[in-house]
This record gives sequence, structure tokens and C-alpha cells, in this order.
Amino acid sequence: MKRAGNLYPDICDINNIKIAYWKARRGKKLKRDVLLFRMNEEKNLCRLRDGLVNGTVLIGQYSYFRITDPKERTICAASFTERILHHAVMNVCEPVFERFQIYHSYACRHGKGQHKAILKAFNFARCSRFFLKIDIRKYFDSIDHDILLKKLERLFKDRKVLGLFERIISLYITCPGKGVPIGNLTSQYFANFYLSFLDHYVKEKLKVKKYIRYMDDMVFLSDSKAHLKEVCGAIQDFLHDYLRLDIHEPVLNNTGQGIPFLGFSIKPSGIYLLRKSKKRYIRRLHEYYGMYASGLLDEAELANCLQSVTQHTMIARSRSFRYTAIQRVCPRALTGCYGAVAGPATPRTAVRPIGTTTRRRTTTTSASGSPVAGKPAFPPKADRTQPLSPL
Repeated sequence: MKRAGNLYPDICDINNIKIAYWKARRGKKLKRDVLLFRMNEEKNLCRLRDGLVNGTVLIGQYSYFRITDPKERTICAASFTERILHHAVMNVCEPVFERFQIYHSYACRHGKGQHKAILKAFNFARCSRFFLKIDIRKYFDSIDHDILLKKLERLFKDRKVLGLFERIISLYITCPGKGVPIGNLTSQYFANFYLSFLDHYVKEKLKVKKYIRYMDDMVFLSDSKAHLKEVCGAIQDFLHDYLRLDIHEPVLNNTGQGIPFLGFSIKPSGIYLLRKSKKRYIRRLHEYYGMYASGLLDEAELANCLQSVTQHTMIARSRSFRYTAIQRVCPRALTGCYGAVAGPATPRTAVRPIGTTTRRRTTTTSASGSPVAGKPAFPPKADRTQPLSPL
């Protein structure tokens, strides 16, 4: 693939920096650091542009905090000025990263996302007997700086852009020469790009047809269990030898047992919530209702919060679970909100097993009034204005 060059002037362009500023402040206009930046907006934007042009822009000003949901992680929050820088860089460089991605990579890409990855896995599961699930052990903390920078040189030839990437990457270390910060916009693109070489190896060398990747979660599907065992060994060797990554214990099983992928159990019969996802959902409901009971949220805000946490689960066959959970956690006074929060009926992810058909029994009557099999039955002419009842 042809390398991209002469990108740094576009990154430093004041119009690009303004677009990056609007993206960085979206949904955060009342945050303290955003309000401070807006007090001298034009001056701060010009200072950021001058720092980029002169190579003196400050990078690596992180604040750290821990989260435990869904698992314990250390999050690095960059300063607001640095977040603008990250958006300015990716406004220009994102199309270059996008050109190297395969179709079935679903993380950090426009028009993709978790739900599309889940639906594609469901479609593959309907016509496959076995699956192989692989994920990387401590992925963001294990990315090798030297390998990442060498891989970036295969996409970019602009030395200033590569120098900026090197500064961003080298200022965060979990162990010598490894790690990218969780929480940075640039880290998401670097991490997704790092494993794109595995994508090409799987598709071009191993010739695996049914393959899906969402960041470091990978699913392989096939009708041959022996073939998936061979693929697993080849993947482990490639990751260890070329990318210096280790994997968790792989999962190889029948698709009927359910593919554990992105918090869902994906079966040929439908998409279901995993038990841990149900517990997480109920825990969130308790958190939001606790805020409502203490007066931090009014009823409308509570309904919005419940709807936001519910939206991700609507792809699964879980409407009755959602409705029951909301009724148990929230007071009876919020009954009017239940329909909007619980959502419409579950999408038609449950399908008839492949290879089976159903035949509709139809009869009509002859001139003598006796039924004749095999011909479609219609209502009498006078009754055709009446809607047909559903099957």
C-alpha cells in the first residue's frame, strides 16, 4: 500500500484544529477544564497551532483513575488541550488507518461498532457448527512501542507525523518499551491498527472465511473442529513471534453452547445476555435509582439514564428481563416510563433452524361446498374488506 505523506500541514491548519476543538468539547461544555479553555478560546487555539508548528506542544499530561466495571482498569485522562490535539491528528490520519483495515474489523470505525459485530457473529453462527474465541491478555499494556512505530512507518512517510506519534507513544510506559494509555483517542486507533496485521494474516495466509474481530476479541467459525485447532496454534505463534502478545485460554466449542462475545451469548437460535451482563445491568439500575432517591436526578432524567443503559441490551432477547428488572428496582410511580425504557419487542434474532420448513395448511371449497385441499383459501367476497388475522 502506498504510504501517505505531507500530512503535517493539514494537522496544523487552524480550521482542522477548530473542528477538533468542537469534537473534543462535545457533551462536555460544562466541565471545568472546558470552561477554562473557552475563556480565551481563540488565544488557546492559536497557541496549540503554534506549538504544533514549532514542535513544542505539551504531551503526556495525564490524570489517572481506576474503574472496576466491567473489570479493573487504569484510565488515563488527557488534558483538554491534548484531547484537541488527538482529534486534530485523527481528523487527518484516520482515512490512512481505515485503508488498511479489513471489512470484518468492527472497532473504532465509522459505520461499524459492537452491534454490527454481534449481528455478523450471529449470522455466521447460524451456518457453522464450531467456534474459536480468542482474546489478548492485557492488550493495551502489552503493545510493543518499537513494533508499533515500525508498523506505522509502513503507512506514513511524513517524518513530522511519525515524530509526533513517537512522542505520544513513548510518554506512557507500563513496562520497558510497552503500553499505550487506555482512554486516549490515539490509543484506540493505534491498538486497532496493531492487530490489523493479524487480520491480513488470517485472511490472506490462513484463508479463514468466517472471522470477526472487535479490538482484541476475535471469533473464528467453521464446520471443522480440527481446522479451528490448527488456526488456534497458528494464531498463537503469530502473536507471540511477530507482535509479542500472549492470549488467554482459548475457547473452542459448539455454537449451540453459545459464543461469549462482547457481553452476549450468541447461538444459532438467537442472541442472549450473559449472566455477567445481566448483573451489570441491574447494578446500573440500582446506581441510577439511588441518585434519583437522593434528589440528584428528577424523574425525566432518571428515565433518560435508564434508557441509555438499556439501549445496548435491546439487540438481545431480553425484553422480559429488562421489564422485570426495572419494575423491581424502580418505584411503581415510574410505571409510565417502563414502555419507553424497556423498549420494543426483541428484534427477530431467533430464527427457524436451517434445513427445516413449515407448510401453511390451506383449503378452499368447491361449488358443492365441500373443501378442496391444496388450493389457497380466501375469505368470501363480501368479507375481503376485513383484515386477515395474523398466523
